[in-house]
Amino acid sequence: MSEPGPAVQGVVFAHGAVAAALVDAVSQITGVRDALVPLSNEQVAPTVLAERLREAAGAGPTLIFTDLRSSSCSVVARRAVEPDTRWAVICGANLPMLLDFVFNRTLPLDVLVARLVDRGREGVLAVLQPSPDVDRADPG
Repeated sequence: MSEPGPAVQGVVFAHGAVAAALVDAVSQITGVRDALVPLSNEQVAPTVLAERLREAAGAGPTLIFTDLRSSSCSVVARRAVEPDTRWAVICGANLPMLLDFVFNRTLPLDVLVARLVDRGREGVLAVLQPSPDVDRADPG
């Protein structure tokens, strides 16, 4: 069995307070406090954002989670990743993928990215009508 790789650093790069809220939720649920760094685009020029993103990423492998696929955050992140093979970007981040990330950070980056995209998709559920398998008892 091979040794685990270096822990991947996560950066949640999103609009307004979204990044901080997601990172805080992950920390509260898991108790893990050092896996994710929040970064907001609020009132910051793209050139400054790119520099802040490089600082947050550090020297090792980094996975950047953005909130929207075609947003300014995603554009800045994707441009920053192009010259650096130690980085990857997932657009459309959600809480299920971030929770999975903190416990699987030593996977190779390409394997981790594929896993997290699957977890993110699996975490989405549409409920259009009552389901017979849901306990309707009063939770209080």
